[in-house]
Amino acid sequence: MAQLFPKSANSLAPASLAALVLVAGGAVGSLLALDYAGFNQRRGETVEQKVPFSHEHHVAGLGIDCRYCHTSVETSAVAGIPPTSTCYNCHKTVWNEAPMLEPVRSSVKTGQPLEWTKVHDLPDFAYFNHSIHVAKGIGCATCHGPVHEMRLMRSAQPLQMRWCLDCHRNPEKFIRPKEEIYNMTWKAKDQETLGRELVRAYGVRPPAEITSCGTCHR
Repeated sequence: MAQLFPKSANSLAPASLAALVLVAGGAVGSLLALDYAGFNQRRGETVEQKVPFSHEHHVAGLGIDCRYCHTSVETSAVAGIPPTSTCYNCHKTVWNEAPMLEPVRSSVKTGQPLEWTKVHDLPDFAYFNHSIHVAKGIGCATCHGPVHEMRLMRSAQPLQMRWCLDCHRNPEKFIRPKEEIYNMTWKAKDQETLGRELVRAYGVRPPAEITSCGTCHR
């Protein structure tokens, strides 16, 4: 019986498989490099909302505490989104005819809650608990950035696993006194010295314990 393939085919098949592995590996490597460089992030981008709520005006201008709106930040995994009644405490008399606040007035009339689009939208496989971070001395600005300067809310941090791990491995670089949690402009004179003291005082667990997979993936 005549030979169907030339002898060169014996080396062609392994070479083809090797090329396929290289191409696939290169594609995966490129995707990882793009992710590491942050090209797939929405960092710095504002998100369109039905009501253009300005943290700059409410926090820096009026001095409203974070907890006035985010009432469950110290007791729950989620910080909480305020009900329309919270907005209406002021806006039933202040700017009560402003067109941009029509969704607020409509929500009060119909009883339907305002719909907000998440800015810091973590994937479902990542678990984050606001209350434990606040209790251990991690300030709002550490993760959310200079909120008091944001006319429209935007994501200030990459929210990637390596960014989270940087804090879990070196909590002394980020921790602050509990009385400064909601202070957007607070800066330590000697962060690492103070940080080491606070890590001990607040009972922050060793990095080996808070960098395990089960800490954030449950």
